[in-house]
Amino acid sequence: MKISKRLRRIMPDWLLPKSPDASNRTEETNPDHLDLARESLDALINDPRVPESVRESLQHDYEEVQAMLDRLEHGHLHIAVFGRVSVGKSALLNALLGEQRFSTSPLHGETTRAERGQWREYEAGGVFLIDTPGINEVDGEAREALAREVAGRADLVLFVVDSDLTETETRALREIAALHRPILLVLNKVDRYSPAEQQALLDSLARHAEGLVDESNIITASADPAERLVIRVDEDGNEQEEWRRPPVDVGRVKERLWDILQAEGHTLAALNASLFASDLSDRVGERILQARRELGQKLIRNYCATKGVAVALNPVPVADLVAAAVVDVSMIVHLSRLYNLPLTRNEAGELVKTIGGQMMLLMGTVWAVHFISSALKLGSWGFSSLFTGGAQGAVAYYSTWIVGQAAERYLAQGKSWGEGGPKLVVREILDNLDRDSILKQAKEDIRLRLQGSS
Repeated sequence: MKISKRLRRIMPDWLLPKSPDASNRTEETNPDHLDLARESLDALINDPRVPESVRESLQHDYEEVQAMLDRLEHGHLHIAVFGRVSVGKSALLNALLGEQRFSTSPLHGETTRAERGQWREYEAGGVFLIDTPGINEVDGEAREALAREVAGRADLVLFVVDSDLTETETRALREIAALHRPILLVLNKVDRYSPAEQQALLDSLARHAEGLVDESNIITASADPAERLVIRVDEDGNEQEEWRRPPVDVGRVKERLWDILQAEGHTLAALNASLFASDLSDRVGERILQARRELGQKLIRNYCATKGVAVALNPVPVADLVAAAVVDVSMIVHLSRLYNLPLTRNEAGELVKTIGGQMMLLMGTVWAVHFISSALKLGSWGFSSLFTGGAQGAVAYYSTWIVGQAAERYLAQGKSWGEGGPKLVVREILDNLDRDSILKQAKEDIRLRLQGSS
């Protein structure tokens, strides 16, 4: 995701790429950030240009927008835990909460849905810890998708591992980092490792997470230490075996979370909301464009059939070519209104000339057939129309199809041909079109139109 200048203004330093002067920046929270985030979310919800069909297709996302607005209003922050099955995600959250809020089990896949608990220990309140299902679980695709979705909506992610990063974890870490979500990489179950092994693992995690997680955010924890057999020797030299559980140690996680929340808590909420608004805005735009393209294809096909029938039935060779151009102009005017980029008939005519000029350069043979068919009509005083009219109509249909595709590409790109210009656009369309399939469709559409008018 490309970071806009607007979002860069509110992103914490430790989320931005490092620069030589990064140390000179301050980390003050601007209250305007929350207003900026609210403005982005409000604009999405109340945008009258979004069709109802698009809103319905993105209903879940719009509900999330409203939930984010409520979170901003109440100053709530969401911290989601993420990681493989059985790395101790639920145990870590329980240790932070100081209670058995989330279910833990030695069985894989114990957490099957997202759950949350309020972290009351944090003085500011309004901080919620969210448990998610584990990734990389057999037959757990839906739960894995849920975990990724929750992590993508959270204000901060605790990415939990219990050893060096696996290929699956590295891939997931990159995905979350690409969403510009703040990440704490937590090496859990460190009670299983010696101090030297712990340091080796931390060094390896730092190498693998370089560019994804700031090194200061790679920390250790022991959320649910395993019992150990301890042998005690009394005064008389007698040995006694005793199972003991080492104390829970999540102090480093808690301390780092407190530092971040106290310094940048409101900024994180505003950042997450703005990122989500930006992402959803892009998806809304894509859905609107998709809907317009679907309508545009129906409109183009309708004009193609109209032109094909007009050319096939017209016995005057010069007049049918003029009529064909008029149909193309009308089609482009109609398309421009569909894309909310209205063109005048003169502007549409110039666009037809531009596209037609490139077509003549790239498919001269087709135009030759078109003119030969016209000549046959004239030379036979119209008697050959029965033989040439259908073929000529199909060619006219085909040419208008190409004009329509090129014009739609031009409008979809905001009335721009792009870097390659119209020649490249027309060439790409010709290379990707199945001419035989289009001509077959043309003959069928023209036949149905003729039957309907008889």
